[in-house]
Amino acid sequence: MELKFTVQMKIQKPVSEVFDAVYNPKKLCAYFTAESEGPLDEGKTVLWTHASGECSTVSMPVKVQKMVPNKLIRFSWAASEGYYDAKTGQFPHSAGYDNLVEMAFEELKPGETLVKITEGNWRPNEDGLQSSYQNCQGWAGMVACMKAYLEYGINLRSGAY
Repeated sequence: MELKFTVQMKIQKPVSEVFDAVYNPKKLCAYFTAESEGPLDEGKTVLWTHASGECSTVSMPVKVQKMVPNKLIRFSWAASEGYYDAKTGQFPHSAGYDNLVEMAFEELKPGETLVKITEGNWRPNEDGLQSSYQNCQGWAGMVACMKAYLEYGINLRSGAY
């Protein structure tokens, strides 16, 4: 069993704007991350920091493997395994290996872009399964937040965590 998923969403903006909303750290921080150290350039490692509660944050190194403007961003980052406990703010434990994330951007017609995010590589065990579910939920939230930000100028994450 391969633990891998894909989430996708259409965004009513040109592919260049949608791509830039992920690539550009200032835009990414307007709807998804609390901080991002820089653009997602091929060969770079960029630290993404997320607020996970009133006083806690989690930072993740994003190791960019490939970047094709307006088409693709592929990176790896540390896999985690286990359950996230929302009451305590405790995250799953480090799994000791990386997952691969691929973000594909496809122009469907002028002013309409399909974003697909695929992540995989968890170990096929209960902890890996739970983490894959959590990350799938996270990426689904990310594309919804990106759509709200790009189409309506709304930050859905504000006050949500």
